[in-house]
Amino acid sequence: MCAQNGVENERVALRRFANVYGVCVMCPTAFLVPGVVQATSHPVTGILDLGRYPAGVDDVAEELAAALRSSTFSSEAVPDVQRWKYSKLLMNLANAAQAALEPAAVGPVAGEAIREGVACLRAAGIDFATKEEDLARRGELITEKPIHGERRGGGSSWQSLARAAGTIETDYLNGEIVTLGRLHGVATPVNHALQTVANQMALDRVPPQTMTEEGFGRVVEALR
Repeated sequence: MCAQNGVENERVALRRFANVYGVCVMCPTAFLVPGVVQATSHPVTGILDLGRYPAGVDDVAEELAAALRSSTFSSEAVPDVQRWKYSKLLMNLANAAQAALEPAAVGPVAGEAIREGVACLRAAGIDFATKEEDLARRGELITEKPIHGERRGGGSSWQSLARAAGTIETDYLNGEIVTLGRLHGVATPVNHALQTVANQMALDRVPPQTMTEEGFGRVVEALR
Protein backbone atom coordinates (compact mmCIF):
# COMPACT_ATOMS: atom_id res chain seq x y z
CA MET A 1 0.00 0.00 0.00
CA CYS A 2 1.42 3.37 -1.04
CA ALA A 3 0.04 6.00 1.31
CA GLN A 4 2.15 9.00 0.35
CA ASN A 5 1.28 12.19 -1.48
CA GLY A 6 1.96 12.26 -5.21
CA VAL A 7 1.40 9.67 -7.94
CA GLU A 8 4.87 8.21 -8.55
CA ASN A 9 5.13 5.81 -5.60
CA GLU A 10 2.90 3.13 -7.05
CA ARG A 11 4.78 3.04 -10.35
CA VAL A 12 8.10 2.62 -8.53
CA ALA A 13 6.70 -0.08 -6.22
CA LEU A 14 5.35 -2.01 -9.21
CA ARG A 15 8.94 -2.72 -10.27
CA ARG A 16 9.38 -4.82 -7.14
CA PHE A 17 5.88 -6.05 -6.28
CA ALA A 18 3.16 -7.56 -8.46
CA ASN A 19 0.35 -6.42 -6.16
CA VAL A 20 0.42 -2.70 -5.47
CA TYR A 21 -2.36 -0.61 -3.92
CA GLY A 22 -2.68 3.16 -4.03
CA VAL A 23 -4.13 5.05 -1.08
CA CYS A 24 -5.64 8.51 -1.35
CA VAL A 25 -4.77 10.12 1.99
CA MET A 26 -6.97 12.78 3.56
CA CYS A 27 -5.53 12.85 7.06
CA PRO A 28 -4.81 16.13 8.89
CA THR A 29 -1.98 15.28 11.27
CA ALA A 30 1.12 16.97 12.62
CA PHE A 31 4.62 15.53 13.02
CA LEU A 32 7.02 18.10 14.45
CA VAL A 33 8.75 16.23 17.28
CA PRO A 34 10.30 12.75 16.93
CA GLY A 35 7.97 10.13 18.34
CA VAL A 36 4.93 12.41 18.48
CA VAL A 37 2.17 12.43 15.84
CA GLN A 38 -0.91 14.54 16.50
CA ALA A 39 -4.15 13.63 14.74
CA THR A 40 -6.30 16.75 14.65
CA SER A 41 -9.52 15.28 13.21
CA HIS A 42 -11.89 13.56 15.64
CA PRO A 43 -13.70 11.17 15.88
CA VAL A 44 -12.73 10.22 12.30
CA THR A 45 -8.95 10.54 11.97
CA GLY A 46 -8.98 10.66 8.19
CA ILE A 47 -10.16 9.23 4.88
CA LEU A 48 -8.01 6.48 3.35
CA ASP A 49 -9.67 5.26 0.15
CA LEU A 50 -7.67 2.65 -1.72
CA GLY A 51 -7.57 0.40 -4.76
CA ARG A 52 -5.33 -1.69 -6.93
CA TYR A 53 -2.76 0.06 -9.10
CA PRO A 54 -3.27 1.02 -11.85
CA ALA A 55 -6.97 0.25 -11.41
CA GLY A 56 -9.43 -2.21 -9.93
CA VAL A 57 -10.65 -3.68 -6.67
CA ASP A 58 -10.03 -7.17 -5.29
CA ASP A 59 -10.61 -9.09 -2.06
CA VAL A 60 -7.39 -7.74 -0.55
CA ALA A 61 -8.49 -4.15 -1.20
CA GLU A 62 -11.83 -4.83 0.46
CA GLU A 63 -10.10 -6.44 3.46
CA LEU A 64 -7.69 -3.53 3.82
CA ALA A 65 -10.52 -1.00 3.69
CA ALA A 66 -12.47 -2.99 6.28
CA ALA A 67 -9.43 -3.09 8.58
CA LEU A 68 -9.04 0.69 8.34
CA ARG A 69 -12.74 1.21 9.00
CA SER A 70 -12.43 -0.89 12.15
CA SER A 71 -9.94 1.67 13.44
CA THR A 72 -10.61 5.43 13.37
CA PHE A 73 -10.63 5.92 9.58
CA SER A 74 -13.18 6.13 6.80
CA SER A 75 -12.07 3.88 3.96
CA GLU A 76 -13.59 2.59 0.73
CA ALA A 77 -12.17 0.26 -1.90
CA VAL A 78 -12.46 2.15 -5.20
CA PRO A 79 -11.71 0.96 -8.76
CA ASP A 80 -10.16 4.27 -9.84
CA VAL A 81 -7.86 5.21 -6.96
CA GLN A 82 -5.37 7.06 -9.20
CA ARG A 83 -8.15 9.35 -10.39
CA TRP A 84 -8.62 10.38 -6.75
CA LYS A 85 -4.88 10.63 -6.17
CA TYR A 86 -4.52 13.03 -9.10
CA SER A 87 -7.26 15.18 -7.57
CA LYS A 88 -5.33 15.15 -4.28
CA LEU A 89 -2.17 16.04 -6.23
CA LEU A 90 -3.84 19.22 -7.46
CA MET A 91 -4.69 20.19 -3.87
CA ASN A 92 -1.15 19.38 -2.75
CA LEU A 93 0.29 21.89 -5.25
CA ALA A 94 -0.53 24.47 -2.58
CA ASN A 95 1.71 22.72 -0.04
CA ALA A 96 4.95 24.36 -1.15
CA ALA A 97 3.31 27.80 -1.24
CA GLN A 98 1.99 27.34 2.29
CA ALA A 99 5.40 26.15 3.44
CA ALA A 100 7.60 28.75 1.77
CA LEU A 101 5.65 31.99 1.40
CA GLU A 102 4.44 34.61 3.81
CA PRO A 103 0.73 33.94 4.52
CA ALA A 104 -0.60 36.85 2.46
CA ALA A 105 1.06 35.49 -0.70
CA VAL A 106 -0.11 31.90 -0.39
CA GLY A 107 -3.59 32.16 -1.92
CA PRO A 108 -2.74 33.78 -5.27
CA VAL A 109 0.37 31.65 -5.81
CA ALA A 110 -1.37 28.41 -4.87
CA GLY A 111 -4.29 29.24 -7.16
CA GLU A 112 -1.97 29.77 -10.12
CA ALA A 113 -0.07 26.55 -9.35
CA ILE A 114 -3.32 24.60 -9.37
CA ARG A 115 -4.43 26.22 -12.66
CA GLU A 116 -1.14 25.11 -14.23
CA GLY A 117 -1.70 21.64 -12.79
CA VAL A 118 -5.18 21.32 -14.27
CA ALA A 119 -3.87 22.43 -17.68
CA CYS A 120 -1.12 19.80 -17.55
CA LEU A 121 -3.45 16.97 -16.55
CA ARG A 122 -5.86 17.88 -19.31
CA ALA A 123 -3.06 18.09 -21.87
CA ALA A 124 -1.86 14.66 -20.78
CA GLY A 125 -5.37 13.20 -20.90
CA ILE A 126 -5.29 12.32 -17.19
CA ASP A 127 -8.66 12.19 -15.45
CA PHE A 128 -9.13 13.43 -11.90
CA ALA A 129 -12.01 13.69 -9.44
CA THR A 130 -13.89 16.98 -9.47
CA LYS A 131 -14.17 19.40 -6.57
CA GLU A 132 -17.81 18.41 -6.20
CA GLU A 133 -16.88 14.73 -5.93
CA ASP A 134 -14.20 15.51 -3.39
CA LEU A 135 -16.55 17.60 -1.26
CA ALA A 136 -19.20 14.89 -1.40
CA ARG A 137 -16.70 12.26 -0.26
CA ARG A 138 -15.35 14.37 2.59
CA GLY A 139 -18.77 15.46 3.78
CA GLU A 140 -18.39 16.29 7.46
CA LEU A 141 -15.94 13.47 8.16
CA ILE A 142 -12.83 15.66 8.49
CA THR A 143 -13.31 17.91 11.52
CA GLU A 144 -10.05 19.52 12.61
CA LYS A 145 -9.94 20.50 16.27
CA PRO A 146 -7.27 22.14 18.43
CA ILE A 147 -5.03 20.02 20.65
CA HIS A 148 -4.29 21.63 24.02
CA GLY A 149 -5.71 24.84 22.58
CA GLU A 150 -3.42 24.90 19.54
CA ARG A 151 -4.36 24.27 15.94
CA ARG A 152 -2.17 22.48 13.41
CA GLY A 153 0.42 24.90 12.05
CA GLY A 154 0.46 23.65 8.47
CA GLY A 155 0.49 20.68 6.14
CA SER A 156 3.16 18.11 5.40
CA SER A 157 5.51 20.41 3.45
CA TRP A 158 5.25 23.14 6.08
CA GLN A 159 6.09 20.55 8.72
CA SER A 160 9.22 19.47 6.83
CA LEU A 161 10.54 23.04 6.96
CA ALA A 162 9.44 23.49 10.57
CA ARG A 163 11.34 20.32 11.55
CA ALA A 164 14.37 21.46 9.51
CA ALA A 165 14.26 17.99 7.95
CA GLY A 166 16.61 18.91 5.10
CA THR A 167 14.27 17.39 2.50
CA ILE A 168 10.75 18.09 1.28
CA GLU A 169 8.15 16.32 -0.88
CA THR A 170 7.91 19.05 -3.52
CA ASP A 171 9.67 17.18 -6.34
CA TYR A 172 6.78 14.71 -6.34
CA LEU A 173 4.04 17.34 -6.15
CA ASN A 174 4.90 20.54 -8.04
CA GLY A 175 7.71 18.62 -9.74
CA GLU A 176 5.17 16.14 -11.15
CA ILE A 177 3.37 19.04 -12.84
CA VAL A 178 6.65 20.48 -14.14
CA THR A 179 7.43 17.08 -15.67
CA LEU A 180 4.00 16.80 -17.31
CA GLY A 181 4.33 20.35 -18.59
CA ARG A 182 7.64 19.54 -20.26
CA LEU A 183 6.22 16.35 -21.76
CA HIS A 184 3.10 18.02 -23.17
CA GLY A 185 4.22 21.56 -23.95
CA VAL A 186 2.45 23.39 -21.10
CA ALA A 187 4.24 26.25 -19.33
CA THR A 188 4.53 25.75 -15.56
CA PRO A 189 6.55 28.74 -14.25
CA VAL A 190 4.83 28.91 -10.86
CA ASN A 191 5.18 25.20 -10.10
CA HIS A 192 8.81 25.29 -11.26
CA ALA A 193 9.49 28.24 -8.97
CA LEU A 194 7.76 26.56 -6.02
CA GLN A 195 9.77 23.40 -6.62
CA THR A 196 13.02 25.38 -6.74
CA VAL A 197 12.28 27.57 -3.73
CA ALA A 198 10.98 24.79 -1.48
CA ASN A 199 13.92 22.50 -2.24
CA GLN A 200 16.44 25.26 -1.50
CA MET A 201 14.71 26.28 1.72
CA ALA A 202 14.67 22.65 2.87
CA LEU A 203 18.34 22.19 1.99
CA ASP A 204 19.32 25.39 3.80
CA ARG A 205 16.95 24.60 6.70
CA VAL A 206 15.18 27.94 6.37
CA PRO A 207 12.09 28.34 8.61
CA PRO A 208 8.68 28.15 6.91
CA GLN A 209 6.69 31.10 5.59
CA THR A 210 9.65 33.45 5.25
CA MET A 211 9.72 34.24 1.52
CA THR A 212 7.95 37.41 0.39
CA GLU A 213 5.65 37.63 -2.61
CA GLU A 214 8.14 39.98 -4.27
CA GLY A 215 11.00 37.57 -3.70
CA PHE A 216 8.99 34.71 -5.14
CA GLY A 217 8.06 36.81 -8.17
CA ARG A 218 11.73 37.38 -8.88
CA VAL A 219 12.32 33.62 -8.83
CA VAL A 220 9.46 33.07 -11.30
CA GLU A 221 10.89 35.65 -13.69
CA ALA A 222 14.42 34.26 -13.38
CA LEU A 223 13.20 30.77 -14.33
CA ARG A 224 11.09 31.80 -17.32
